Order: sequence, then C-alpha cells, then structure tokens
Amino acid sequence: MARLGTMLSVAMLVSAVSGTAHAKMAIQTFPVLAGSGAHDVYPAPDGAVWFTAQSAGKLGRLDPRTGKSDLIALGPGAAPHGVIVGPDGAAWVTEGGQNAIARVDPATHAVKLFSLPKDRRDANLNTESFDLQGVLWFTGQNGVYGRLDPKSGTMRCSTRRAAPARTASPRHRTAKCFSPRLPETISVGSIRRLALPQS
Repeated sequence: MARLGTMLSVAMLVSAVSGTAHAKMAIQTFPVLAGSGAHDVYPAPDGAVWFTAQSAGKLGRLDPRTGKSDLIALGPGAAPHGVIVGPDGAAWVTEGGQNAIARVDPATHAVKLFSLPKDRRDANLNTESFDLQGVLWFTGQNGVYGRLDPKSGTMRCSTRRAAPARTASPRHRTAKCFSPRLPETISVGSIRRLALPQS
C-alpha cells in the first residue's frame, strides 16, 4: 500500500510540475529549405541546429537567430539519417547512402567519411551516440551495430541477425538528448523549438 501511495504522490507531483511547465512553454517554428526532408535534429554548442536533410541527401544547419538554413553536401548518393554533436564540437552523421559515418567540421563544413567495412554494405545506418571515452557507437536497421574511435579511425562492426538494432545503446552511453534549454523537434518542412521554463 505504501508503494501505491508513493507512486500516486510521484504521479501527482509530475502532473503538477507538467501543468506549470505547459503554462509557460512557447513554441517557435522555423521553416527549412523546401524539399530538404528534415529528419533528425541536434543543437550545436554555438546555438545553431544541425538537421539531416534526407530528401536532399545533405546535412542542414539552421541558425535560429536569423531563421536562415543552409545545406551541406555529404557526397554522391548521400542518404543521411541521424545527427549528433560529438565531444569535438563537430556534427556526426549516420550516412546510409555512402555506408559511412560522416564528420562535418562546424567551422569549415569539411566532410570526412569513415566507411563501414565492405561486408557491411547493407547496414542501413540509423542512430549514433558517444560514450564517455569519446567513442562513437552506431546501429543500422538491418541488425548491424558498431563503434568508431574517432582518434584512431578504427571501426568495428558486428551483426545481430535475430532482432534488428533500433537505437545506439553502448554500455556507458551518453543519452541522446536535446538542449535542456531549447529542445528541438521536427515537423514537416520546419523545425520547432520548445522553450521550457528555467528552473
């Protein structure tokens, strides 16, 4: 019974906090370039927002201060899926069209590809996450999972045939999260920012 009471108390507290947060929440929408097919988003340390432009086969960068967005070519046949910002401040992209992990320099927009081994051609790259040691872990929708050490360029892949992997989940994973101040979400043809109350 005490357990049920605790659960109800927690539920009421969450409900009360949620009600307060909703009262002060604001949504701001930013149109992105037509035909870009925005998919995943991730906030950059400089306040910009990276997004994968799946339909265009490029990486997008939105500046919420100006509302301007640019597209960066990733290479021939590019089909980007996920994007995060690494410990080095660069955008890291799971790039299924070239079957590679792409690193995009935030200042120069130079693209460096880390190709998966030839025997992993059908990876269908999906999600990535950095662990606390700075190693990038990634998954593919066809059951491939792997890790890339950005310092050495060493990549290891494996396949789990029984159940396809859906998210990156290394042992010491840093959660794929959006900015606690300005979480970003995608809607068709735009990126929205939810401004949550400061605590």
